[in-house]
Amino acid sequence: MENETTVSYFVFRGFSYSQPVQNFLFLVFLFIYIITLIANIAILMVIRSNRHLSSPMYFFLSHLSFLDVCFSSVTLPRVLMNFSTDKTISYNGCIAQMFFVIFTGCTEIFILTAMAYDRYAAICKPFYYVQIMNPAFCRGLVGSAWGIGFIHGLVNSLPVLKLMFCGQNIIRHFSCELPTLLALSCTETFLNKITFLITASAVVIFSLYVVLVSYIQIISTVLKMHSAEAKRKTFSTCSSHLIVVVLFYGTAIFRYLRPKSASSIIVDEFFSIQYSICTPMLNPIIYSLKTREVKEAIKKLMR
Repeated sequence: MENETTVSYFVFRGFSYSQPVQNFLFLVFLFIYIITLIANIAILMVIRSNRHLSSPMYFFLSHLSFLDVCFSSVTLPRVLMNFSTDKTISYNGCIAQMFFVIFTGCTEIFILTAMAYDRYAAICKPFYYVQIMNPAFCRGLVGSAWGIGFIHGLVNSLPVLKLMFCGQNIIRHFSCELPTLLALSCTETFLNKITFLITASAVVIFSLYVVLVSYIQIISTVLKMHSAEAKRKTFSTCSSHLIVVVLFYGTAIFRYLRPKSASSIIVDEFFSIQYSICTPMLNPIIYSLKTREVKEAIKKLMR
């Protein structure tokens, strides 16, 4: 059925500062995007070209790097265009951007969940690790992450097509995200909010449960180790993943699941910048600094 709407485009009003400030922000975000692409592509090249980095952990890390390139590319090029040219986006373009934000964000959550389970299997079940994390199972986890992310994006994007937008087309943000679009609709959005609350809560609760249980078991196992060097290496490997999880989960959950009373344009912009722009840049940096094998492989590649 054809979508009935009087709005054919939306106008971004995020980062509405003076021109010198906008010029400075343009350079900052351009730098972030370039670093994001270079760092994540470098991680991909290092893992694909080094046969010593063929364990499940690096298999998941390579997919995380590819996903970060996709996730960052959904919003950052559009943000850069907002600074330099037209601040408008078509109705269809806005819906598509919202879908890909939800799709890639949900997929990243499940990739991080798979990485937590991989660390649990490696540390707590070392003798069965090869059998547990076999190639078919790892491919299944990654395929499931992409599949669930795609379904989650569709389930929350298709109902938006049934909404009507009756003239109010100013988005007080720098990208098309579900909360900002629902706020502009002139029709009832209760069903959309309930659908997102149920699906997002299921995704977050399941993934956080797996991550928390995995790390409780990991910490318990590490504390029983007698070797201080073994403890240090294990904590070093796991800390990089924990930092990434905290950065991504904390800001994304606050952005999408926080109560309406806590809403603020500046606060929403800050948390959106953190999880959708900064985290894809920080992920490869954190892993390359905290994981010795990746650090050494990057040095070899540079030489």
